[in-house]
Amino acid sequence: MKRQIVAKRGEKPGTEQDEVKLQIASKQIVQTAILRAVQQVSQESQQKEKRTNTSASLQLERGKLTKKHEKK
Repeated sequence: MKRQIVAKRGEKPGTEQDEVKLQIASKQIVQTAILRAVQQVSQESQQKEKRTNTSASLQLERGKLTKKHEKK
């Protein structure tokens, strides 16, 4: 048998079961938001690292080309 929760002024009465469902849904929403934020930060870090590595490689290549030209 469902138990009625006493509603505060201005709120609709609900059941304990409804309250539990809302809490579970809220928890899932928060967990999903945190997971997406972590994934986004991870992707951004990987992209930044990739750009840094590419930039460093290009600088090394430029340095090698410069040295080759200097030897001539």
